[in-house]
Amino acid sequence: MTPDRILTELRESVAELATPSRVFVAAGRFTESDPDLPELAARIRELLAVAAADEAWRRFLTAYVPPSVREICADLEPLEPYEAAPFLAGLATVDLYWPTHRHLPAEVAGRAAGRVVELLGPDGSWWTNHDAACAAVNGLTPLMDSLLAGTDGEHFVLALQVADD
Repeated sequence: MTPDRILTELRESVAELATPSRVFVAAGRFTESDPDLPELAARIRELLAVAAADEAWRRFLTAYVPPSVREICADLEPLEPYEAAPFLAGLATVDLYWPTHRHLPAEVAGRAAGRVVELLGPDGSWWTNHDAACAAVNGLTPLMDSLLAGTDGEHFVLALQVADD
């Protein structure tokens, strides 16, 4: 599959996981010649700015400035590739604050998340702001948030859920 086709399918699949004002997504191709975690963190920072500018969250985040690339890198934890699809499906489906509320049907999210992970391939690297070792979340906003970011070294995909009590 060509890089352009991968990008098109990534964008289509990740768009299925978005929920207005709740789950924000992005997919793209790096412009840098040898992208690594800082370049991925820069794309995360851009998505955080999009979420903060959303009409539903602007009033809660009036003075919010997304963390620096360095701070985002420090907040990220690696996730095993086999964990990525279920994590992504859960991020798109289960509300952070009200876990009984569903943003999407599990089947829809599972299918789209599986396709996203498949497109980045078995060697894709995945990052989250969840620290499984201590069952904590390294918040990227003053609200409740959950992030998953993946890359195959050429393409990237991001999903961010934001919630508030």
